[in-house]
Amino acid sequence: MPDTITSAGRIRITLNHQRPDRIPIDFGSTTVTGIHVSCVAALRKYYGLQNRPVKVIDPGQMLGEVAADLKAAMGIDTEGVFRLTTRFGFPAKDWKLWRMYDGLEVLVPSQFNVTIDENGDTLLHPKGDLSAPPSARMPKDGYFFDAIIRQPPIEEEKLDPSDNLEEFTLISDEELDWMEKEAREAASTGRAVVAGFGGTSFGDVANVPGVGLKYPKGIRDVTEWYISLRSRRDYIHKVFAGQCEVALANLQRIAARMADLVDVVYICGTDFGTQKSAFCSVETFRELWMPYYSRINAWIHNNTRWKTFKHSCGAVEKFIPSFIECGFDILNPVQCSAAGMDPRHLKSTYGDRIVFWGGGVDTQQVLPFGTPEQVRQQVLERCEIFAQGGGFVFNAIHNIQARTPVENIVAMIDAVHEFNGTR
Repeated sequence: MPDTITSAGRIRITLNHQRPDRIPIDFGSTTVTGIHVSCVAALRKYYGLQNRPVKVIDPGQMLGEVAADLKAAMGIDTEGVFRLTTRFGFPAKDWKLWRMYDGLEVLVPSQFNVTIDENGDTLLHPKGDLSAPPSARMPKDGYFFDAIIRQPPIEEEKLDPSDNLEEFTLISDEELDWMEKEAREAASTGRAVVAGFGGTSFGDVANVPGVGLKYPKGIRDVTEWYISLRSRRDYIHKVFAGQCEVALANLQRIAARMADLVDVVYICGTDFGTQKSAFCSVETFRELWMPYYSRINAWIHNNTRWKTFKHSCGAVEKFIPSFIECGFDILNPVQCSAAGMDPRHLKSTYGDRIVFWGGGVDTQQVLPFGTPEQVRQQVLERCEIFAQGGGFVFNAIHNIQARTPVENIVAMIDAVHEFNGTR
């Protein structure tokens, strides 16, 4: 092993299930490994960085940009590459100031256009078009947006799978140029490049409502979608098959420009687990999802050096063998508090076949409500378990949420560096 390892090299060693010089750290490279904009602002203040408004890189979850100076302060090893077009249908550019309920000023895209309803809630409009019905709501005194279901009454005989494919289109030249530019800049930093190209997350209920469409058609109610997984399987297969063909066509164009620039591609955020159980059986997963995940992963592995990243919250231990068989290289967020997700069991059973990207600290109880010492102890314990033999990238269990004490976030980061012997 060379004396000096770059962040990108450290991640690549980890992805090959070898142990590098230290555990690599990711925060901010994807929309499932991020930090709420208010916490990013608090971290900037804590570390004495330039006082400036933070960009909101995910308008729904209100995730903040982890800029280069904050990455350096925290010791982060990753760079994220995101689509130009947000899932709300407007581009992430031409930034403007926006004030949150707690008074924090942040930067949002110019077409982030909102109205306030009679309850004082903030309503976000698709494509920035105030004449279109709002597609998401931030409750008064809230910190993020929830999708608004806008599904018209379903007429069974008129259901058309193409309606659920409206948002899955061939990537534009503008979008492709943007991502290549972003990927080249990211690769030049020496950090590992994690890209989210979009279009490969089959049936993610965060996307089902079509928050970027002005007038979504098809099955757009989350409950109705789950019902359809059992009662309308032919319809779901047609949606997934159509989406898969578009995704493969897009990946071919993207790889022609970025094959050597990207290390990891974020494939999907579709959740299969709850706190204690699952949304479906393993048999249903293998029937409905596995054929399409397998095609996507196989194409990527046959044509690029990218590693593929699967996010699924909850009790997903029983799905892990199928995730591996599908060709996924990485599992996130590794929700150790869910049923059957004991970290020692996960590491000993699957650690040589899949990389654990997450699991470093509980974001439901310990990080937001524990003491800094409780945070430190859990981080050190998780590092001891997951770092054995490599194959572990430190991240919290999903995004760090608003109102998480900055002292606890710093205690988390400091504990990783303590384990690594770097501070």
